[in-house]
Amino acid sequence: MDVKKILWPTDFSSTSQKALPHIKSLTQQSGAEIHVLYVIEDLAHHDGWYGAFEEKRVRELMEHARKTATKRLSQICEKYLEGCPLYIKHVAVGDPAREILQAIDRERVDLVVMTSHGEKGNFRFGSVTEKVLKHSPVPVTVIPVDPPR
Repeated sequence: MDVKKILWPTDFSSTSQKALPHIKSLTQQSGAEIHVLYVIEDLAHHDGWYGAFEEKRVRELMEHARKTATKRLSQICEKYLEGCPLYIKHVAVGDPAREILQAIDRERVDLVVMTSHGEKGNFRFGSVTEKVLKHSPVPVTVIPVDPPR
């Protein structure tokens, strides 16, 4: 399989970082681009749970989250992906699985590499990983990680 673009979705957890050795190995073998994706959950859909938010406050919180995510993606790329030929940072807002699947199509990636669950995972297999596996049009490599005890 000719891999030119790899998508690595991360939630900035130590769990998701366990995919890095595999990603680095793949890129060293193939010279592939790495597309690093972080998804910010949209606060606006929580309106009914927490009461009414001022729209301006929600926009400020989302902008702060976007700036923080962009900075953290840069730090990850500089610290862990220094030997990789090309990495592209993406920040999206919405449902993580849906945003990952849209990024696959939009960026025309050949392979997704992700861990079995993210930071909030309490089981061996997370719901985001399951959704991506079931609906991805490209191969997905899942790095197994033990859930927290």
